[in-house]
Amino acid sequence: MKVMPLVAAATLALSGLAAPAAVASTAAQADCRTYSSVSVCGTLNLTQQQEQCVTTSVAQGMTERRAEVECTAFGS
Repeated sequence: MKVMPLVAAATLALSGLAAPAAVASTAAQADCRTYSSVSVCGTLNLTQQQEQCVTTSVAQGMTERRAEVECTAFGS
């Protein structure tokens, strides 16, 4: 699984592995999502090319959150 920055604590907490209470609490509050085996948390800083990819993908029927993850991971 490819894991983007800021997701390690969330991955531990969401996978059911033992994690300190503070890590689990932080992960529960994070805005995390996983699509196509790629996990990200928080707001993504997209390049202009990635933003265009998101716009095109959304126009073709993909959700914006999924498009952000896939365009970040796989490009346009």
